[in-house]
Amino acid sequence: MALSIDIKAEQAKAQAAVKAQGLRVLVCAGTGCVANGSLKVIEKFRELGASVSTLTDYDKMTIVPTGCHGFCEQGVLVIIPDKHVTYVKVKESDVEEIFESHVKNDKPVERLLYTDPKSGEHVHKNDDINFYAKQTRTALKNCGRINAESLDEALAVRGYEALAKVIEENNPDGVIDTIIKSGLRGRGGGGFPTGMKWKFTAANKGGKSYVVCNGDEGDPGAFMDRSVMEGDPHKLLEGMAIAGFAVGADEAYIYVRAEYPLAIKRLRIAIAQAEERHYLGKNIMGSDFSFTIHIKEGAGAFVCGEETALIASIEGERGMPRPKPPFPANKGLFGRPTLINNVETLANVPLIILNGADWFASMGCETSKGTKTFALTGEVNNTGLIEVPMGTTLREIIFDIGGGIRGGKKFKAVQIGGPSGGCLTEEHLDIPMDYDSLIKAGAMVGSGGLVVMAEDTCMVEVARFFMNFTKNESCGKCVPCREGTKNMLKILRKIVAGKGEMKDLEILEDLAYTVKDGSLCGLGKTAPNPVLSTLKYFKDEYIAHIRDYKCPAGVCTAMKKITIDPEKCKGCTKCARTCPVGAIEGTVKNPHKIDQSKCIKCEACLNSCPFKAIGKE
Repeated sequence: MALSIDIKAEQAKAQAAVKAQGLRVLVCAGTGCVANGSLKVIEKFRELGASVSTLTDYDKMTIVPTGCHGFCEQGVLVIIPDKHVTYVKVKESDVEEIFESHVKNDKPVERLLYTDPKSGEHVHKNDDINFYAKQTRTALKNCGRINAESLDEALAVRGYEALAKVIEENNPDGVIDTIIKSGLRGRGGGGFPTGMKWKFTAANKGGKSYVVCNGDEGDPGAFMDRSVMEGDPHKLLEGMAIAGFAVGADEAYIYVRAEYPLAIKRLRIAIAQAEERHYLGKNIMGSDFSFTIHIKEGAGAFVCGEETALIASIEGERGMPRPKPPFPANKGLFGRPTLINNVETLANVPLIILNGADWFASMGCETSKGTKTFALTGEVNNTGLIEVPMGTTLREIIFDIGGGIRGGKKFKAVQIGGPSGGCLTEEHLDIPMDYDSLIKAGAMVGSGGLVVMAEDTCMVEVARFFMNFTKNESCGKCVPCREGTKNMLKILRKIVAGKGEMKDLEILEDLAYTVKDGSLCGLGKTAPNPVLSTLKYFKDEYIAHIRDYKCPAGVCTAMKKITIDPEKCKGCTKCARTCPVGAIEGTVKNPHKIDQSKCIKCEACLNSCPFKAIGKE
């Protein structure tokens, strides 16, 4: 199919425009860095850039607000590619020093360079920082490297070339075969083969069909899809258009939660730019193919991450799942065949078309091809967004990329896959992070959340936290999930309150399997995972809470005992005056005592004692 737009010429023109920007200063303007003041950093750079003509090598400097660089622990991040330098934790007050010392005089500001925690040496280049050096960035390749609000910058890194290729070749079935051959599996949690889902949707020939992008990223601590939408929106739009061409759809929706205002803003800008230049909309690039993309803002219900609940929400109904079959590929949005993939899955599509199925399949492992993004959070030194080949071990992620556990503490567990996932322990550090290996271990890849926990984490409290989340997010449509999660949470609250009984553990496990087997949708079926995995690997902690009335991690308030050492107490009365409930008794210059029946374990006395006479048991 002949096109009226020469994509190669457009890209060359865009690359020339980027080159004409002179010295590019990339400042992270993702949500995390914006919260840390990156907009002020950008403005200060622009203010100083007016005098850039004093430079010897450059007569122009361009400040480029980018998406998330990934290394959230070190934000605000500033990268100057031509100077081969990455600055971390930059504040507005640091900008003038960077400009005067490095931009003008080529002397790096050492104090703002990343310091390797092992060697203690400063690291200049992004690629030499261990956090980045161990990654393989494909879906995230352009995030932090381009202006997310510029179509020209997207074109300069081969944007829309893959779409032009599939339209010119005019072989929808060939596109599907390429995706199948690549081994790409859904990155939203289930890991279903992407190409097969496309094939099932395309089989429904004739009439209207849709593409839906699931951007409803609801797991606590997960921000993979948000970063792609904020940092490289045109790649997502291109992936959706290719999917639409392959399955015969001419209309699409991006379902993105309203809590992502920056992602929504940049998606709207990208759609408008692409339509104006005929990369989206009617007769794309002068062809017969038309594809329109709408944005639907979700209200933040976790259950709307489930595809049938998401469809109901787009249709204006309450977001509640329905039984399957029929599957969305046969009867989905507005009763028509619908292809649903998440953001990361679709972001991989243009790369597969450009580089070939074999290229993608060469990464990863036997049954899980390509790379996977993870949000690395919790008690780890280097938190942030990472992308690694499928099959990478937890040990590599936590101790190489993540830099180990904070404060030199001992690793205890990692919660993977959010509330729908499970806990993995030290014995799992060397299993490959792929779909099948994790399921065998009682966990799942999920959307890619990784919450690392240290030795002082209470695993019973972790189970209670996630069960509280899923109970609140249950839509209530089916009894097993609605009543089961509520009763499981009731038992967990009873245990952490020090009122548990040994028989509760058997009831808790029975309830967990009932909810898992009987729930209607994926939320309910996976809701018990944190409970089942902690019962499997940390049952001794449950028993300690019940039988010994003790929280081994010292976390559960009900089991804490605050005491006063009479040999250290000087009777200053400061603790008694601090106690909000009058639980401390004693006279001036005589040792005090705590009435345990009144004590609420707030630790106000412990923090106020000048003689360190008060401690916890």
